[in-house]
Amino acid sequence: MSDASAIPSEQAPPYERRPALGYLMVSAAAILFAVNGTVAKIVLSTGISSFRLAQIRSTGALLGLAAVVVLTRPQTLRTTRRELPHLIVFGICGVALVQLLYFLAIRRLPVGVALLIEYLAPLLVALWARFGARETVRRHIWAALALCLVGLSLVVDLWSGVTLNGTGVAFALLGAVSLAVYLLLAERSVAGRDSLSLLAYGFLFASLFWAAVQPWWSFPARIVGSDVSLLGRFDASLPVWALLIFMVLLGTMAPFALIVGSLRHLSATRVGIVAMLEPVAGAVVAYAWLGETLGGIQLAGGAVVLAGIFLAQTAR
Repeated sequence: MSDASAIPSEQAPPYERRPALGYLMVSAAAILFAVNGTVAKIVLSTGISSFRLAQIRSTGALLGLAAVVVLTRPQTLRTTRRELPHLIVFGICGVALVQLLYFLAIRRLPVGVALLIEYLAPLLVALWARFGARETVRRHIWAALALCLVGLSLVVDLWSGVTLNGTGVAFALLGAVSLAVYLLLAERSVAGRDSLSLLAYGFLFASLFWAAVQPWWSFPARIVGSDVSLLGRFDASLPVWALLIFMVLLGTMAPFALIVGSLRHLSATRVGIVAMLEPVAGAVVAYAWLGETLGGIQLAGGAVVLAGIFLAQTAR
């Protein structure tokens, strides 16, 4: 929940904290999310809407995670009436709304600007820790947050005269709040529940939310069987269903599990800071795959973000 442990010393977690493993997990998740962003661009070019794509990701992840948990550790799915509201909030506010608000934001803002605003979430987590939970947040963490936000503003080229839409900014800010809620609720939950069962419940309630927003009987099934060009530097095409499977397995299940698992080893503030690697990795992937421009200012911004992440890691 902050740079300090969210768990009182007399209730120490029944697992060993391994910060190095936590940083590795978040970094891997950020890279997978970045690759997923480019794959999503290709899938969206077929006519599948952003909302429908979020529904596919949530429901596919639910089926995959539920199968894994049922086959390996079904006892972890047990819950109580007291815990159920927490899981519902986690699934809707912390999983579904992050995607919904992001998609609403990018309809009105450049993707990079929307991501920059959404990644105010780690700052919100740190502010909550300092003033809401009354915990100590070290100066190195504040400095790391400042460096990462400045670096991201360079990566998205915020200083080139971007025109901001007020409604889009509002949606992006709400998305930042939702992402902060996700990190805080996940950090609290992993103290008493394993990561996979937590995510299974999260995606269950997210999937129910999306099913209510857009019923499955209106799903454009014909698109799934068609082929789509991989664009950019790849002179090839793949079936849409193959890309959707990639997005469910490596673009959703794996990175979400890595993020939640990392919260067993790192505070929510540190996880949020390292997750800021995603826009930087996304720019690199878009350059390598789609041939998008990657200028000197963006490279400098990426270096500043990395410096901020390193500074966060050195804070003890």
